[in-house]
Amino acid sequence: MKAILKTHMAAGLTMQDVPKPTEVGPTEVLVKVRRASICGSDVHIYKWDDWARSHIKPPMIIGHEFAGTVEAVGEAVTMVKVGDYVAAETHIPCQQCYQCKTNRMHICRNMKILGVDIDGAFAEYVKVPQTILWKVSEKISPDFASVMEPFGNAVHTALVEDLTGKTVLITGVGPIGAMAVQVAKAAGASLVIASEIKPYRKNLAMINGADIVLDPTQEDLYARIMNVTNGDGVDVLLEMSGNPVALEQGLRSLTRGGTASILGVFGAKVKLSIDELITFKGIKICGITGRKIFETWRTADQLLSSGKVDLSKVVTHIISFDEWQKGFDLMLKGECGKVVMKVSD
Repeated sequence: MKAILKTHMAAGLTMQDVPKPTEVGPTEVLVKVRRASICGSDVHIYKWDDWARSHIKPPMIIGHEFAGTVEAVGEAVTMVKVGDYVAAETHIPCQQCYQCKTNRMHICRNMKILGVDIDGAFAEYVKVPQTILWKVSEKISPDFASVMEPFGNAVHTALVEDLTGKTVLITGVGPIGAMAVQVAKAAGASLVIASEIKPYRKNLAMINGADIVLDPTQEDLYARIMNVTNGDGVDVLLEMSGNPVALEQGLRSLTRGGTASILGVFGAKVKLSIDELITFKGIKICGITGRKIFETWRTADQLLSSGKVDLSKVVTHIISFDEWQKGFDLMLKGECGKVVMKVSD
């Protein structure tokens, strides 16, 4: 089968023929991949940066966002059957630790990650444990089903609070930030403000329904937010950028007693005035990783199958599997939303 691999400890990836998985364990499932989408972490692996060097051991099939059809199941599999239309959770929980046993599998202490710790989904077939599969509503197009995993990030981040009638600031409008705009609107937010500096992504924020799009390099973000919120500040901050300046601006713009939901990954220590920005303002901070398994998936499926969220406004490029290099080039240039590869039909 065709697969995209990290073959060497250097920048770049390779598409080559590898053996198709022929055997599945008792609780494993073989999935024929129909669509796979490129994530920012895949770009880290492509570039072979510090994160990739500390996590990836070549040779490794990469990729974790996919949707497909169940091809074969192990003898003890009960959750899916051959022919089912499925997508998958990236985080593979141990199901044994304290977190897993208390319904918090998304923060499993012994987490393994698809396409990082085990061979991933940038291939014509992928073998995964039944635990991580979600049966996708038939109303959701295959072109969007592989994006349910990152969409789950947006759902989890945005819905830490009831957003009905709330004012929301989203700092950083990559694909997940753009999806969060739609989630916030669908959840009843009265005003959604997006902060972004890149022209392509500012336009992405507008297309996805942001009421106000601000460029903090061109205007005073705090002053503008105070103006449009009658001096109150926003009720909820969704931090998606991983930029320390954006985080500080967002916390400063948050109303007293507000909530900050942080998905952005900063990669280094961040210096903040905890007293001024958090403690004395009575701020609640929620750290977000992954998606709740499978509470968030249920919400994501319902939002998509009902048409409340339209991922055609986020998926900007659909390419063939053989055009994978074009997809990574677009990601590296930041000239795209989500890029989806058609692996099979």
